[in-house]
Amino acid sequence: MEQKPMRLVFGETLCELADEFPELVVLDADVSSSTQTKWFGEKFKDRFFNFGIAEANMVSAAAGMAACGLIPVVSTFAFLITLRAGDPVRSLVAYNNLNVKLAGGYAGLSDFADGASHQAVMDLAVMRAMPNMTVLVPSDIETTRGAVRAMLTHKGPVYLRLSRDVVGSYHEGDESFDIGKARVLKDGDDITLVVSGTLLPKVLEAARELDKAGIQAAVLEFPTLKPFDSETLIHYAEKTGAVVTVEEHTILGGLGGAVAESLSEAYPVLLKRIGINDRFGESGPYKDLLNKYQLTAKYIYEAALDLLDRKRKKNTSQ
Repeated sequence: MEQKPMRLVFGETLCELADEFPELVVLDADVSSSTQTKWFGEKFKDRFFNFGIAEANMVSAAAGMAACGLIPVVSTFAFLITLRAGDPVRSLVAYNNLNVKLAGGYAGLSDFADGASHQAVMDLAVMRAMPNMTVLVPSDIETTRGAVRAMLTHKGPVYLRLSRDVVGSYHEGDESFDIGKARVLKDGDDITLVVSGTLLPKVLEAARELDKAGIQAAVLEFPTLKPFDSETLIHYAEKTGAVVTVEEHTILGGLGGAVAESLSEAYPVLLKRIGINDRFGESGPYKDLLNKYQLTAKYIYEAALDLLDRKRKKNTSQ
């Protein structure tokens, strides 16, 4: 299986789409070697702008560029876009519904070496709550490439969440990306596993182990967190009666929050949210952090079994 750093896929795709989108300009905040926008900067020098470590100023300038008809892609670390530059994102970009694309790199725990200060574990909650903001969370090479094209085509503010980690290919070359639509990667009648982002292979592995145990798990991927595809979620909630959500983000306000909100209003079922439990990250090897925060196939598998046991007890008592 082909593997690449997600940030490199992002940088390469921007270069590939530059001629197709002549209004495209890229802004970075002195981290282009990390975010991989350096490739665009080297190839299209007159369409690349380095603002130094002045993220709020960068977003403000992007708002002005969008107002003049350009398509600015603002790229830096996710926590800097959503928190340090949060005021202009809200007041200038979102409030005015401007066509600015915000690429938040090194999201989740993937900035493992820099620790809690740099790890964006609440960025999706911030951006989901932002009026007019579309939120995209790719999982692999195909969805990253598709998400970049989709965000450039979409009219209005977009937040694109990107990982520092290497990602594989789980969509058989399919780079299509329909904003607002979930993907059914596996059908099943017993339990529904819902995932957003780079933990997708962990969920697929857990689903394979459940198959071995005679348990048919449906796997739903949500590459778009906002707008949220409640219709597909509710269909599978009705079908299976039990839902597990998996995300590299706090369980508050991200995928787990979106699922809980949708189900509580339309079709309440048993729900287990797997994610970061209301705490900051820390420094350490990435794999070790995923293990510590129980973001692994083993834990997903065990959580599914526990939820199925609760489902059986609930059905027996009725």
